Amino acid sequence: MDKKPTIDDVAKMAGVARATVSRVLNSSPNTSKRARERVIQAVSALNYQVNQQARQLASGASRILALVFAADAEAEPNSYYHSAVELGAIRACNEQGYGLVTHTLDPAKQSYRSSILALADDGRSDGLVLTPPFCDDHELIQALQSKGFPFVLVSAGPDARHLSCSVGIDDRQAGLELGVYLLLQGHRRFGFITGPLDHKSAALRLEGFLEALDNAGHSDQIIEVADGNFTFKSGIDQAEGLLSRNDRPTALVCANDDMAAGALFTAHRLGLIVPADLSITGFDDTPVSQIVWPPLTTIHQPLRLIGSKAVELLIADVMRENGSTTRVAEAHLVSFQLVERGSTSKISVPPSLEALPISG
Repeated sequence: MDKKPTIDDVAKMAGVARATVSRVLNSSPNTSKRARERVIQAVSALNYQVNQQARQLASGASRILALVFAADAEAEPNSYYHSAVELGAIRACNEQGYGLVTHTLDPAKQSYRSSILALADDGRSDGLVLTPPFCDDHELIQALQSKGFPFVLVSAGPDARHLSCSVGIDDRQAGLELGVYLLLQGHRRFGFITGPLDHKSAALRLEGFLEALDNAGHSDQIIEVADGNFTFKSGIDQAEGLLSRNDRPTALVCANDDMAAGALFTAHRLGLIVPADLSITGFDDTPVSQIVWPPLTTIHQPLRLIGSKAVELLIADVMRENGSTTRVAEAHLVSFQLVERGSTSKISVPPSLEALPISG
């Protein structure tokens, strides 16, 4: 395999210092027109960085980043997740003089991968922020890395976090803490509505919850799992099945707030009193969690912070001064918090169960 050109190769061909190449690539003003032209010509001749930065230099760097979300054309949009991440990303872009363009793609269509790679090739943006489920597509990650195109992952699973730079919370730990919380409240029959199957972060929330049950000496027979898709409607539909059982759960855990709001709607329609008859929890701490009644106990995920941190990491990658396509796979985990509200309460526990060990 041919060795990819480095910034030193560009400097040698252009007959300038390495620092001069760096200033040209970063659009710094203190560079002569002649030196700039030489660097641009060398970058083009060597095909330095396949992200087409060289082609942008002739008219100035784009200073545009692309944020890629998943959008299912057959389902209603998530009420807040995308907006919050985007707001955080926009804020960080504004602070550093960048623009942001948002793209939505259907992960159910196989063409999404080629569409994302086209974003890396068209020269209109300097880097990508990939959200779930695109952030866990190993083939896509490796293809972007082979191009040397900067990108950052949001809420990626453990495997993807080992491949590339990422930012998010520890979803498994959050699920575990939620499980410990409900066990300490006395609950021993659970329902769990998961997110889409290709969302690793949602799967980790369930894994953490199951770990809490296992740590307390319980088998998975005390929990019924239903597949949701993060929408309000899926919360309604899946809750109806779970709550119509003779041995219905005393606590219903939802992998996001939209589904929890839907589950709450179903509980009200079935005549259940929340939290006296049923505790319900969400995830994300989006605005909907506070406007439903009763307000939802949920996991606060700092979505705006995640969006802004992703952009900061991406810009740092874009501004790197070497031509290597090998980037450090750093997992930046931000803190989360369990927010207790009115949708959960303690229930009485039989004396035989009170001594069960519960560890987090």
